Amino acid sequence: MKKNALPNLTKRLTDMALVIFTLPITLLLIIFTFLIVKLSSKGSALYWSQRVGVNNNLFDMPKFRSMKINTPALATHVLNQQTDPNQYLTPVGSFIRKTSLDELPQLWSVLKGDMSIVGPRPALFNQDDLIALRTEYGVHQLKPGITGWAQVNGRDEIPIPQKVALDVYYLKHQSFWLDCYIILLTLIKVLKRDNISH
Repeated sequence: MKKNALPNLTKRLTDMALVIFTLPITLLLIIFTFLIVKLSSKGSALYWSQRVGVNNNLFDMPKFRSMKINTPALATHVLNQQTDPNQYLTPVGSFIRKTSLDELPQLWSVLKGDMSIVGPRPALFNQDDLIALRTEYGVHQLKPGITGWAQVNGRDEIPIPQKVALDVYYLKHQSFWLDCYIILLTLIKVLKRDNISH
């Protein structure tokens, strides 16, 4: 058995248990978000984007669509540099982003095994700078997460080198209790709407 096989199995079982345990609440939120997205703008309620997973393998990740269907497939910080991203938001886009309701479909990615509840946020397929830096420091070996150590320490507000430094910290210190702490901080920050791009 590989050295990290048991921790990985424990993390996988914990992910599955969390998804199943919270299903009664998350299912209601998913139905609610699906309806408000579908009724407020044209196009599918779900948006699938190609993301970078474990060992830089690509997978399709779902989110509730917060942007109009003609929005360029760019990272938030890149879009901010090129134009006013608010022009691409749907009528409910800002709300579902501030409340992180747009992230709920990623529970499907957790069930599939493409993602974990906690881990580095999955890079877009074209975020070459982030992918290269994560690979250099071994972060690419981690399964990406819905939330992570970088998410609760700045989210979209921090530059890529600092984000990767936080990812490296998680790589070196990951544990069940750190995951629990990150989940708790995530819930607090979502309720307070801290460090969330509109």
